[in-house]
Amino acid sequence: MEGGSSTSGGRSWSIYGRAEITARYEILGSVGSGTYSDVYRARRLSDGLAVALKEVHDYQSSVREIEALQALHGSPNVVDLIEYFWQEDEDAVLVLEFLQTDLETVIREGKRRDGGIEVGEVKQWMVQILRGVDACHRRGIMHRDLKPSNLLIGADGVLKLADFGQSRILNEFEQIPTNEEWMPQPPTIDQGVSHPSVGGYENQAAQEQRPFNQEDYLQQLVDFKTRYGTNDADKESNLQDGDASCLATCSTGDMEDDPYKGSYSFVAEESAEHESGTLTSYVGTRWFRAPELLFGSVSYGLEIDLWSLGCIFAELLSLKPLFPGTSDIDQLGKIISVLGDLTEESCPGCSKLPDYNKISFNKVENPIGLIACLPNRSPSEVNLVKRLVCYDPASRATTMELLLDTYFTEEEPLPTPLSELKVPSTKTTHDGGSLGEFYNYGNMESDSDLEEFGPMDISTTERGFSIRFS
Repeated sequence: MEGGSSTSGGRSWSIYGRAEITARYEILGSVGSGTYSDVYRARRLSDGLAVALKEVHDYQSSVREIEALQALHGSPNVVDLIEYFWQEDEDAVLVLEFLQTDLETVIREGKRRDGGIEVGEVKQWMVQILRGVDACHRRGIMHRDLKPSNLLIGADGVLKLADFGQSRILNEFEQIPTNEEWMPQPPTIDQGVSHPSVGGYENQAAQEQRPFNQEDYLQQLVDFKTRYGTNDADKESNLQDGDASCLATCSTGDMEDDPYKGSYSFVAEESAEHESGTLTSYVGTRWFRAPELLFGSVSYGLEIDLWSLGCIFAELLSLKPLFPGTSDIDQLGKIISVLGDLTEESCPGCSKLPDYNKISFNKVENPIGLIACLPNRSPSEVNLVKRLVCYDPASRATTMELLLDTYFTEEEPLPTPLSELKVPSTKTTHDGGSLGEFYNYGNMESDSDLEEFGPMDISTTERGFSIRFS
């Protein structure tokens, strides 16, 4: 069965009817489902190991997730791909370690506790997230969909990055040396039944390691920022995207009731990626999407993950989303109301973004500022978010720069030990139910009409059109 699965009685027969899977795993039930995948909890028959079976209905997402997880195999803060099954005319099924909860649930339960989440616990969650993202960026992997529900947590308190279906490996990226000097080969997608060795390689982390000190690494960070900054749209190291802006990625809800919809001169072509290998026109979940993407950036790099990190950290600190936009345009409005106007001064090169001159807001004389968004938090905590949530991609702090920050290494309280973390016993939904939709962050993708923004002025320009919101 290709491109999807039929269901009966809550079961996806494309997985329950696959003998190569049921011969090795007992499927215990559905964990949840999304647009491109269904996830099941299962038990490995040989030893009783609890696993998650992720049936992916999109070819490109399957390839990306397998390639990324193979490249990251053995990373302590990235979910482990145990094996995968893929046959002709069948969806790929990834066998992943099963983790009982996620950071979204930790935040939700923190709201219910007096005092919220303790500072030491916040630091421990942040450190683990940084280590996971650092492992990705060292290997030139953009996750592109970082959010609390994609940060899974085991009973032992270990946090792991998951859901790499939107990830991309920067082929021209010069990897930063690590203590794991190995790079597994990407998967060969053929008509084979199963791939129990995850691509046929073994972890070589125990091989002889090349010495690499902190000074060497920090120097390479400087070189990295110089070479892979995103100000210059023509840099070969950056990837080309389709329209990833707030206009190009509007869902039906943005457009169907819009009296001005006839003025839109272009549409997003989702199928382009499959034909040309370019990036998708819809990158990341809105609340955590970098502003350059909302303005249609066609040349971006690892820095989009760093913006997402800042939004996640802010939510850990305040227990509420930093920029909870109800539509892509509202998302931009919320960002500008906090950080101020996006200008050449705050972000050199921003005027070259594809939709910079198509969408504009009235000048924000007195932006709210991040301090107001993070009440009762220390200057160090606010500064941590500021170093990530800034307009200029090249100015965003790298993961290793933050891991070396005194906030984590010296300031009391230090990160809480894993054994002392308050780990929820299971993942819960927004209404308190158990085991909600896997890898899903509520309904934040539901766009609202443009009418909510009040008066707007639409005019034609040499590049198409411009919308100004009052």
